[in-house]
Amino acid sequence: MKLLFLIGDGAVGKMTVGQELMKITELRLFHNHMSIEPVLEIFGSFNGNAIRRMREMIFEEFAASDNYGMIFTYMWAFDCQSDWDYIEHVKDIFRPYGTQFYYAELVAPQEIRLQRNRTENRLKHKASKRDIEISDKRIISVDREYRCVSFDGEIPFENYIKIDNSELSAAEAAKIIKESFNL
Repeated sequence: MKLLFLIGDGAVGKMTVGQELMKITELRLFHNHMSIEPVLEIFGSFNGNAIRRMREMIFEEFAASDNYGMIFTYMWAFDCQSDWDYIEHVKDIFRPYGTQFYYAELVAPQEIRLQRNRTENRLKHKASKRDIEISDKRIISVDREYRCVSFDGEIPFENYIKIDNSELSAAEAAKIIKESFNL
């Protein structure tokens, strides 16, 4: 089993790169909004506990399956210990199955991410992002409040790559990830 954490700021392209990576590997994509959007639809508001429980169940079932591996997209605030702890918690679910862990961090400046915030693919899969004005404000606010880009050398794990995907297509970024980790 393989678990790839595809991490990066809001609207950096995690889901889209994950979709492309799924096309060229046997990895399955679990992007973070696959658990956020249904909860928002059902509850009418953000319910962190329901989202966490849904993710837990999916991680547990997937880890115990015969699948080749999973891509999980995550916006990791490196300045929040709770996010570091969450990554370890997810890894703990997969560890008993001999899982190999990989980390691909995507980075792009805010200006590019604000442009990507309007893409057809993003809006198709993330209903909560369709109010562009609010979504743009959220990106800017999160950028001020949290550090979602790692410092050089901060990620201590093996199988880590940082990709500036500002000028890359999602397919090009996916190909780099696949080749870097021989997926």
